[in-house]
Amino acid sequence: MIFRRQLTVLPFLAIAAPLAAQDADEAEIVVTGQGLPDTPATPAYGTQVIDREALTTVPSGRIEDALASIAGFQQFRRSDSRSANPSAQGATLRALGGNASSRALVLLDGVPLSDPFFGYIPFSAIAPERLASARVTRGGGSGPFGAGALAGTIELASAGATTLGPLSGQALANDRGESETSLTIAPRLGAGFAVLSGRWDRGQGFWTTPAAQRVPASVRAAYDAWSVEGRAVAPLSPRIELQARMSAWDDQRTLRFAGADSSTEGQDASLRIVGRGDWQFDALGYVQSRNFTNVVVSSTRFVPTLDQRNTPSTGIGGKIEVRPPAGPETVLRLGIDYRRSDGTLFENAISTVTGEVTERRTAGGTNSNFGLFAETDRSIGPLVLTGGLRADRFTIRDGFYRARAANGATVADNAFPDRSGWDVSVRAGAVLAAGGGVRLRAAAYTGLRLPTLNELYRPFVVFPVTTQANAALRNERLEGFEAGMDFAPSPTIELSLTAFDNQVENAIANVTVGTNLRQRQNIDAIRARGIEAGTRLSLGAFRLQGSLALTDAEARGSGAAAALDGKRPAQTPRVAGSATLGWQPRDGWMVSATLRHVGAQFEDDLETDRLPAATTLDAYAEIPLTGPLALVLRGENLTDETIVTRNQAGSIDLGVPRTVWAGLKWRL
Repeated sequence: MIFRRQLTVLPFLAIAAPLAAQDADEAEIVVTGQGLPDTPATPAYGTQVIDREALTTVPSGRIEDALASIAGFQQFRRSDSRSANPSAQGATLRALGGNASSRALVLLDGVPLSDPFFGYIPFSAIAPERLASARVTRGGGSGPFGAGALAGTIELASAGATTLGPLSGQALANDRGESETSLTIAPRLGAGFAVLSGRWDRGQGFWTTPAAQRVPASVRAAYDAWSVEGRAVAPLSPRIELQARMSAWDDQRTLRFAGADSSTEGQDASLRIVGRGDWQFDALGYVQSRNFTNVVVSSTRFVPTLDQRNTPSTGIGGKIEVRPPAGPETVLRLGIDYRRSDGTLFENAISTVTGEVTERRTAGGTNSNFGLFAETDRSIGPLVLTGGLRADRFTIRDGFYRARAANGATVADNAFPDRSGWDVSVRAGAVLAAGGGVRLRAAAYTGLRLPTLNELYRPFVVFPVTTQANAALRNERLEGFEAGMDFAPSPTIELSLTAFDNQVENAIANVTVGTNLRQRQNIDAIRARGIEAGTRLSLGAFRLQGSLALTDAEARGSGAAAALDGKRPAQTPRVAGSATLGWQPRDGWMVSATLRHVGAQFEDDLETDRLPAATTLDAYAEIPLTGPLALVLRGENLTDETIVTRNQAGSIDLGVPRTVWAGLKWRL
């Protein structure tokens, strides 16, 4: 039934069929595997691009650490996808965090990646070696799937056969005996190509619990994750190509105590048709099947207290974007998109004394969003003006929460009222090529994010703190503007500076309402003002890339949330920056070092528990051996900085300690 329901996305592709039938001039067939090209006004929104070399040489081998090189990128916690609880791995930009859901839209080849139930990003399923680039646009978005781009958009693009080569891979091990292995086959098939890739990461993990707080039940943060992906790209005509992608993954983790296990799994599929003729178009449909499990262990008796045994969820969606011919100085984008998420939580409360189930709970619902968007760019000499309008029809329905005692007696049986409505977002910008490598830009925008099923209906426990759900949550709304300057007098020098002022109204936060008790609530706003700077310099064999974000963020609350008014949002640092110095003395060689600093932040909304600032040093080296083989050396946190990732009344979790990797990399 799930996949039958998912077939409802096919009309999006059917609508594109007449477009695919357009006549094409005789031309050489060139298959790219990418979407439509950028528009002239793309730089107006302060877009930053991470190239393939930067993605594949990150010392940890994790995509989230590669994205951290962009000023303003932030996860909810400082942990990466080996030691964090998966449901806490949201992605946001510009210090607009405060909870674990993603306020940034993350796309892979145009497909939204956020979990349909929780809203987190499955970072462990995103292998950097499969990617060609990552483009990060900070600020609200009104294009395709713009209803999820509250804080910005992160667009990941897969690499093609030319970039990957027929056969490539790597195998590494670290000083704890953990391993990372990947293999990619990318043959050309006629005028098209196919890619089959797999990755497996496993290890005993490191101690997240400080030595002074360990008990006999304490364990390392063990992890075991694999992912496979198949992708095929084929021409339908000289100017139209078909792209198909399927992936599956499984991720098992343990955090803090024996038995505190979590798992995520997923299967995604998408089909995309891209036309690059006079009438350009991009038609996409996707289906997603996900699941999450989690066992909460008491920090006093060290036995299970909650078994979130099953959380199946389904996502379907699609888009059609058309760019009709509008003259040499104008680009017009028209489109529609649709997203639907449904899921159900099944969990058991367990007595810490008897080990018996005391209560069985289920919760879930369905969210959907239908969007219409239009955007135009107009070039007037060195000046490019852009404006976009988006209208979203959203529904929040079928929400429920049920709880039954062990004997079957009803404890709670709540059915929440359906809600729906329209919301409008706009954005506008300008970019001016002022000469001498100087580019001036400015933009203003609004944005929208629906609360996730997780926020609406699922309570959770990070012992001893319980966080309640809230079925009455309203949509978040962003209003913001920015201005900036880019300076690139030569291909070897790129500097950027952006000042911004963004405000999320009705921001969803975990608000403290009692001792060890929080509830998800809409607070009045989160306002973030700051400066973002970036640099990219090349001097002979040396390269320097850096970023810095200085952000003044504060919550605004009244009523039940009055206590947090004027305080910094949870998990939000004032300063974050990184600098990478690379050296390439000859072809095939690469040596780099990355210095990263994250300022102090607070665990909670009331600024009670502080997470100290942390500065880390990472390193990467790639040395050719013979033929296609190269030696790879990687170092994480080489100074062994103490990284506090959680602090709840003195109960602390730690981030990755000093870790050294060595292995082989090959490419035919």
